[in-house]
Amino acid sequence: MATPKTSFVCSECGWTTVKWVGRCGECQQWDTMQEASAGRGLGTARQVAPVRLIASAAAKPITDVSTKPVEVWPTRVGEFDRVLGGGLVPGAVILLSGEPGVGKSTLLLEVAANAARSGSRVLYVSGEESVGQVRMRAERTNALVNNLYLAAETDLATVLGQIDAVAPDLLVVDSVQTVASSDIDGAAGMPSQVREVAANLIRVAKERALPVILVGHVTKDGSIAGPRALEHLVDVVCHFEGDRQTSLRFVRSLKNRFGPTDEVGCFEMTGDGIREVPDPSGLFLSRGEAPVSGTCVTVTIEGKRALIAEVQALVVKSSTPQPRRVTNGVDSSRVAMLLAVLERRAGLRVGELDVYVSTVGGVRLAEPAADLAIAIAIASAVADKPVAHNLAAFGEISLAGEVRKVSNDKARASEANRLGFVRTVDSTVGDLRAALALALNW
Repeated sequence: MATPKTSFVCSECGWTTVKWVGRCGECQQWDTMQEASAGRGLGTARQVAPVRLIASAAAKPITDVSTKPVEVWPTRVGEFDRVLGGGLVPGAVILLSGEPGVGKSTLLLEVAANAARSGSRVLYVSGEESVGQVRMRAERTNALVNNLYLAAETDLATVLGQIDAVAPDLLVVDSVQTVASSDIDGAAGMPSQVREVAANLIRVAKERALPVILVGHVTKDGSIAGPRALEHLVDVVCHFEGDRQTSLRFVRSLKNRFGPTDEVGCFEMTGDGIREVPDPSGLFLSRGEAPVSGTCVTVTIEGKRALIAEVQALVVKSSTPQPRRVTNGVDSSRVAMLLAVLERRAGLRVGELDVYVSTVGGVRLAEPAADLAIAIAIASAVADKPVAHNLAAFGEISLAGEVRKVSNDKARASEANRLGFVRTVDSTVGDLRAALALALNW
């Protein structure tokens, strides 16, 4: 009897070769080739029976397709519903990723408990914690509900059996990288295993019209671990982000087949669990009674939401040949560019000064609209002149010293006025010199 030939299969894309290679010839990924026997799932010819077309699957003109709106039921966590586009859709598969310890499990346990309180049967499958550990967290967050079923499983077949036994209205799997199938070679978390587990859970979701929420691990660079196809297979991809040194958390929608992808949900981690923050602007301000130099308020856009944030700057005479440039919450290269523009276009001497720029509350300002507020805060610190308490600034600064118009300027001005900042400095001032003169009364 002839021994079966040995082949090597790429765990990322499935490309096959008879010799081992270090790099896949199809997807160009390194160290993804795994040995497999030719007798196990590598493409022996099969007789395929002819497929019979059923009427419900027949193609139809696009004008005959029903326009009935998608049914949505809310999770009763308002900020999460905002990101999802109103709530959960039956049969939808949602992938929630985030750094370890950021609060993914805490948020989903809250979602599961709220669904159970409304009368739905919820199955929470944990592959990382025991049922006792999950119950302890549920006691701390007041999530003990009879309709919430817990299972600590890492075998796919057992998880599917639990779904048949419980017949849930909502399934949470924490996390998809910890579940493995015995039909696939390799340990849990490998791309082939993640693909197989996700495909089976997605099939169950579509067959039963069962909403499924999957927790996904992230790699060192912040991307979702596992094959890229995982993000294409699911209906919604959300990212849970936040600095563990601060209590603020954001949930962003990166993909959503049933709603917008530009919404952001705000949460605050507390000792009793996670709390919604419908109006987070106050978290990013530290306004005292007496005005202080080196501070300026700006308005940033997170999704469709305008948020007030405060930028603080401190300058001191440098004691080293190379002045320090330290930033927190803003892009360091952007600050370096603004310092060059301030010196060249506004005549501000900052070349021999140590410059420290930070935001309040741990918020990150990545958009160019914060340029003007950063520049005003630095100029205020250099001149030791405080900015008026009722002034907010937003605008992009070019290398020529121009203040450019930014998106959603009306929404920014409206949010600033709502919180008492009745004076705004924006692109209407024209250039950086005029903006500094208006903000600092130069």
